[in-house]
Amino acid sequence: MRIVDIIEKKRDGGELTTAEIEWFIAGYTDGSIPDYQAAALIMAVFIRGMNRRETVDLTLAMARSGDQLDLHDVAPFVVDKHSSGGVGDKVSLVALPLVAACGAPVGKMSGRGLGSSGGTLDKMESITGWSPDLTLSEFKRQVAEIGLALAGQTADLAPADGKLYALRDVTGTVASMPLIAASIMSKKLAAGADGIVLDVKMGSGAFMSNLDQARELAKVMVNIGKDAGRRTTALISDMNQPLGYAVGNALEVKEAIETLQGGGSAALWQHAVEVAGHMLLQAGKAETLADAKALATAARDDGRAWEKFRQLVAAQGGAVAEVDDPARLPQAKLVEPILAPADGVIGAMDTAVIGWASVKLGAGRMVKGDKIDHAVGLIMPRKVGDRLQMGEPIGFIHANDADKLAQARDEILSAITWSDEAVEPLPHFYGVIE
Repeated sequence: MRIVDIIEKKRDGGELTTAEIEWFIAGYTDGSIPDYQAAALIMAVFIRGMNRRETVDLTLAMARSGDQLDLHDVAPFVVDKHSSGGVGDKVSLVALPLVAACGAPVGKMSGRGLGSSGGTLDKMESITGWSPDLTLSEFKRQVAEIGLALAGQTADLAPADGKLYALRDVTGTVASMPLIAASIMSKKLAAGADGIVLDVKMGSGAFMSNLDQARELAKVMVNIGKDAGRRTTALISDMNQPLGYAVGNALEVKEAIETLQGGGSAALWQHAVEVAGHMLLQAGKAETLADAKALATAARDDGRAWEKFRQLVAAQGGAVAEVDDPARLPQAKLVEPILAPADGVIGAMDTAVIGWASVKLGAGRMVKGDKIDHAVGLIMPRKVGDRLQMGEPIGFIHANDADKLAQARDEILSAITWSDEAVEPLPHFYGVIE
């Protein structure tokens, strides 16, 4: 086979065979196919798409590109969750400790920021010393010992996805349904989870901009999970405004800590306990979703979930003193408010613009290899439907550069649409696909 032939075939709208897809993944993984040709093919996929069979073949090839983890020697049933990406989405930092504290082992392979969305690993690396670099044996041992592991992809686990994930981020090919589905599900299948809860975002800050697209992506991923013999549930959730109030890395860790300790954003708690509830249902810890959410709430209220988060930090080399006293986490030198330009109601937010404003401050990567500034970001407590008077704070910018701060202020103000009339608050969830 020749990669040029495969690129041209997909460029012209052709359907790739199973053998062609497996050959491409093997070649890109071992380095015989270079980045520039892989970029050409994924751009062709972005434009032309893939059918269900191609998408399943791509997912399985990526999952099989390295080791496939079997956790059954350390836990009979392991659950995992994944978000399709969002602005201010720190749900994993709250939901995973909740679930583990209720006795359901959690083994999660997570990723970095992608496009305007933040990455769970980038957030956790705000904590001095914390590392996502676990070997497969260390990952299994941690699941056995504390019931919770949060790791980056190792070179041996779905390595094709690790390479494609970084390439998509800098080639304008993030928002592709087959590539998103294959990326998410290949990690889940390779990491050995028996139950998978998918948080599929929909809206201006998500890769799926409308409900039909989100439902289609959810169905594709649930079908992949079903075909692979994994218990899979997809929640369709809103991303037409930042989730919670913090956007950034250390700022989001602080919000997650507040939430685990019974404070923080009510919206983040509502979202996290819903995800945790479905994970506990899959693990057989409750008969109904209401009972599962009650278990998770009790784990927060009695401190077990917070202690599980501390164990996660300690087990992976993090400075527990920093999470015990979040004022010791990275802090920006400049903090300034964003003020409402007139009286009115927030009618809508272009959440992607808000996410990119945070990225440009340094909270994400503009190009592959950019270094993250963990201190910078945004605090955005105001939501769609809130009424403000001129001069009231919409939020706050945390920056280490005055020019970047000014740019972020202009971009955030441009992202907000104002209304003279009352506007209904947005829902958190739009449905469940099982």
